[in-house]
Amino acid sequence: MKSGSIVILTGAGISAESGLPTFRDKDGLWEGHRVEDVAGPAAFRRHPELVHRFYNLRRAALQTVEPNAAHLAIARLQRERPGGVTLITQNVDDLHERAGSTDVIHMHGELRRAKCERCGAGMEWLDEMETTTPCPRCGRSGGMRPDIVWFGEMPYRMDAIADALRHADLFAAIGTSGHVYPAAGFVSEARLAGARTVEINNAGTRVSGSFHEHFTGPATVEVPKWVESLLAGKD
Repeated sequence: MKSGSIVILTGAGISAESGLPTFRDKDGLWEGHRVEDVAGPAAFRRHPELVHRFYNLRRAALQTVEPNAAHLAIARLQRERPGGVTLITQNVDDLHERAGSTDVIHMHGELRRAKCERCGAGMEWLDEMETTTPCPRCGRSGGMRPDIVWFGEMPYRMDAIADALRHADLFAAIGTSGHVYPAAGFVSEARLAGARTVEINNAGTRVSGSFHEHFTGPATVEVPKWVESLLAGKD
């Protein structure tokens, strides 16, 4: 396949290789809290200061890491591949953009964006955020929150994602766990549309059986090799 539409889904595994902190200990907790307890609308209503502190730390951590070879390889594929490449990520960091990727679909939102629950405005946000932070648009306090899709909320741009999957000739999932829906179901949607499917991961996942091909190993090693083979027309 020397041309055709490619859809790529990336997950936490690709950013982990840049050294991005997970903020989870070996028991899956952050400072004694389940991550679900600091990443949901109910948690924000109960403990807004705690939720803001969690995301302030995550936002600050982005300044300590850089895109890795896998991010750079995907950006190169977007630039050089005929037929177009749609990039969907479950990650809320901006490493794909810093690597040079464009029109990234952040289905779970972005750490460096905020929104106001008072007026609905969305905006870029690089600084810390507190409960008293006023909205730059409406001026009211108490409604600012990270523009993150929390547990129980609808992921962003699902119509665009569904359309891309319907027209995909090749679907690749990179560094995803296969545990979180709806993203875990994308491979099935792509296969129904007739796409060839590829999984690139350190280990097998719950949905590995749905993929035609598997490349096992670090994303920083396997993704550049895969991209090179695509651009060489060896796929």
